[in-house]
Amino acid sequence: MVKLSVIVPFYNVQAFAPDMLRSLRANARSDFEFILVNDCATDETPEILARAVPDLPGARLVSHDINGGLATARNTGIDAARGEYLTFLDGDDWLAEGYLARLLDSIETLGTDFVRTDHVVCHGRKRTVARVPQGRRGMKLSPRAAILPADRTTSVDYPYAWAGIYHRRLVDAGLLHFPDGLRTAEDRPWIWRLHREAESFAVVGLLGVFYRRGVTTSLTQIGDIRQLDFIRSFDQVLAETAADPEADRFLPKAVRTYCAIIAHHLNAIDRYEPAVARKLKVMSAAAMKKMPQDVLTEALDSMDIERSVRLRRLRRRLVSA
Repeated sequence: MVKLSVIVPFYNVQAFAPDMLRSLRANARSDFEFILVNDCATDETPEILARAVPDLPGARLVSHDINGGLATARNTGIDAARGEYLTFLDGDDWLAEGYLARLLDSIETLGTDFVRTDHVVCHGRKRTVARVPQGRRGMKLSPRAAILPADRTTSVDYPYAWAGIYHRRLVDAGLLHFPDGLRTAEDRPWIWRLHREAESFAVVGLLGVFYRRGVTTSLTQIGDIRQLDFIRSFDQVLAETAADPEADRFLPKAVRTYCAIIAHHLNAIDRYEPAVARKLKVMSAAAMKKMPQDVLTEALDSMDIERSVRLRRLRRRLVSA
């Protein structure tokens, strides 16, 4: 029986894939499987994966005919997984030796639907620890309660799928798949859905995932049209939250977070291609128009002056138009 399925999408990460694969070998166990998803990479990644599979116990290689993006590649891995538990990694990151066994032990001990972990952010030689924004650790918690308060960073603002482990019952309940086709922010509707609909979760102070930042090929470093998928992503968050029986409780958090993300992108607008920058403004204004206006006003009132002014200006332009 497969105890843990580890899903790792790869796309054009030839410089980093060998480190990731070595770290998987250092975590291999007879009841673990590694589902390596080649998302139609165009560099030497496919050859690296093909050579690695025979030497990696429990490895299976699945290849896409066309590039589908991270969300679609993760879904392919979920559909192929046979484990009682699942976890995710990215092809340009890596793991500490023995981390997966400790991760599995944490969720089996706590008996929750999912467990979230801290991680190590790696920017060149610099290392910093990013912690789950939840103070209570090592105990069973309510995922819905962890969404709030609206004006503070909470667990739904820590969306990294690879910083945790998930019981198969979440797959069976339709909660673990990602919005197919999203090229960025695919984990935002995903983490919100988990927190709204799962029954239990926990946070543990376990370090072992090394998250590589500043990679030039990463989508977070590229200012093309794919970045604007964050709007589709948060539109989904708002729509699903509005349909929740406790929408009045959770919408202020969803709207405020959406506004903060819009402000973040507007603040970095110079890195976008000119046509994309114009589209960012138009789509962001349209997104704000669709928000509950009373909730939007409260959200803008609660934000710092710089972001509030930027967003109010965008809102006024829309009204004038």
